[in-house]
This record gives sequence, C-alpha cells and structure tokens, in this order.
Amino acid sequence: MKTLHIPRDERGFTLLEITVAVFLLVMALLGLISTTVIVIKSNSLSPTMTTATTLARDKTEELRNTGFVDIAAGGPETQQTIYSRNWTVTCKDQNFNNIDCGSAVMKTVAVTVTWPWQGQNRTITLETIIAK
Repeated sequence: MKTLHIPRDERGFTLLEITVAVFLLVMALLGLISTTVIVIKSNSLSPTMTTATTLARDKTEELRNTGFVDIAAGGPETQQTIYSRNWTVTCKDQNFNNIDCGSAVMKTVAVTVTWPWQGQNRTITLETIIAK
C-alpha cells in the first residue's frame, strides 16, 4: 500500500519564538510606561516651580525698589496658601566682605520660596546684589 505524502507547511512560528517576541514587546512597553509616569510628574511640578520663581522674583524686585537703608531680612510670608517666602540680607563692603550694615556699600539679598510637593518640601532661591 502506498502512503500519501502530505506536504507540511513549515513557514509558521514556534511557541518559543512567539514567547520571546511577546517578552520583548512587554519590556519595551514597560519602559515606555515608566517614562510616561516621569513626564506626567514633571509636568505637574512645572507650574508650581514657575509660580515659586515668580514669587521670588517679585520679592526681589520689591526689595530693589526699596531704599538701600530700608532693605532688611524678613519673612516668612505665606503666598497662595502653599508657598512660604523668606529673604535674608547680608551687608558687604567693596571687597565683598561681610560687614555691619551701617557702613555697607552693597547688600546681598537671597529670596527663598518653599512649598510642599508630593510629600517633600521643594525650595527655590534667587540671589541678587543691590548696591548703594
């Protein structure tokens, strides 16, 4: 008796090849998901950091427009319910040495804004020198 030869189509994928391909696809998607999470968190921090920078800049400009003798340290001030703003003043001579404010020719002003974000306190500081 003669047997019929049935040709086999061997062009398909094996189970091992499919498993490896799915594994590689899952790894790529996990990397993409973690990157997306980081971008979303950064996007939520950006507006608060912009507001904090604006608050620090506004206080710096306010102090620049104050008479030299009247510039003094201050704070904390609460701004927009979550931001705390402080500023320090250091008096300097012409060689940038710290001295008593009575004979100072310039003052270094550092404005610091602090706010809570995702369980941590974030801080931004702007410094400027104001001359007599």
